Amino acid sequence: MKSTRKAKKKMTELEIDAVVVAQADDDSNWSKPVRVRRNHTAAVSISLELATRAAFLARLHHQASIQDWLRQIIQERIELEEAAFLGAKRELLMKHSA
Repeated sequence: MKSTRKAKKKMTELEIDAVVVAQADDDSNWSKPVRVRRNHTAAVSISLELATRAAFLARLHHQASIQDWLRQIIQERIELEEAAFLGAKRELLMKHSA
C-alpha cells in the first residue's frame, strides 16, 4: 500500500525568508493583529521557613490567602520606603541649599 501524497521538499531557512519577504507587503497574507495582555503577577522564591511564618501571620490577620497578605505587606513596605527616600532626599536638598 503506497502513499499517494508527494513528499514535500523541506525548505531551507533562506528559502523561507525569501517567501516571507516576497509576501510581506500583501495584506491578504496577514491576519488581524492579536492583542496580548501581560499578566502583571510575578513569582518570588522564599525559603520554606519564611513561607511557613508568612502563612501563620496571614492566618493570624484573617487574610483569605497568603498571597493577599504578602501583597498587602509588600505594598505597605514599598510605600514606607518611598516616603523615607523622599524625606531623606528633601533633607539633603535643604542642607545643600542652606
